[in-house]
Amino acid sequence: ISTDVGSLSAQNYSTVSEFILIGFSNFPQQLLPTFFLIYPLMYLFTLLGNLLIMTTIWREHSLHTPMYLFLCALSTSEILFTVTITPHMLVNMLSTHHSISFVACASQMFFAFTFGFTHAFLLMIMGYDRYVAICHPLRYNVLMSTRDCARLVSWCWAGGSVMGMMVTMIVFNLTFCGSNEIHHFVCHVLALLKLACGKETSSVTLGVILVCVTALMGCLFLIVLSYVFIVAAILRIPSAEGRHKTFSTCVSHLTIVIVHYGFASIIYLKPKGPRSMDSNTLMATTYTVFTPFLSPIIFSLRNKELKNRSFHRTFCPLSS
Repeated sequence: ISTDVGSLSAQNYSTVSEFILIGFSNFPQQLLPTFFLIYPLMYLFTLLGNLLIMTTIWREHSLHTPMYLFLCALSTSEILFTVTITPHMLVNMLSTHHSISFVACASQMFFAFTFGFTHAFLLMIMGYDRYVAICHPLRYNVLMSTRDCARLVSWCWAGGSVMGMMVTMIVFNLTFCGSNEIHHFVCHVLALLKLACGKETSSVTLGVILVCVTALMGCLFLIVLSYVFIVAAILRIPSAEGRHKTFSTCVSHLTIVIVHYGFASIIYLKPKGPRSMDSNTLMATTYTVFTPFLSPIIFSLRNKELKNRSFHRTFCPLSS
């Protein structure tokens, strides 16, 4: 399929009808069944694990606290992000038809960015929640009331939607020419920008990178700043048991932050080589499949109350 010019405008819309997702096409065929066995199992576990967390929080009134309500919103964004990417990746893995329409590609990018940035914003306000709980415990019920929590979650979803819409509109208003092969298993923004042409392409690419990096690094900076104050407050606690008990309330959130930003750093900061496309594809699955798979495990295993209640609800429903 040859495409010379593509744009989201009405006059040029018909020029580009679809892109080709290279994805796992260049991998040895004998590896694909193994991937197709592992990734669906991780996908199903991600969905079931997050649904179990959400159901447990919803049914247990004792868990209707800001920390668990934020966790419920985080699980929702995790599910939606996974559903946006993984099913299409699995279909393309075994299919001989690797095309995706122009509109479907734009839609996938929008939803992936929306849920991805919403997830980052939620991690940020969860850090703020831990900061208020530990550094200002007497004002916690005032600063983190139900209305305030709902407002914070709403702002996270609104911010994610704005980021998704802004990046998608900028990218798909570019002109696409030459090859329409995306060397990725999703409509990845950097892979798409490589297909764009025109004088404005380089400046748009730089602008998109700066916007995304600024937003993500801003979230990370505020999380780190929250933990600076948290650690300072914990060190002022006289007893070792008190320090351990207080810090244990932050372990799950801190672990998720390290996992998410750690894998993202490995993917985007590692040196790019001429033969690294296949390795880049495989590495990208760590963030799109493996990281969401780890999230419910980390929150369930590191949170004793959630683990006990989710296990009790799942395996001992009669006694509950």
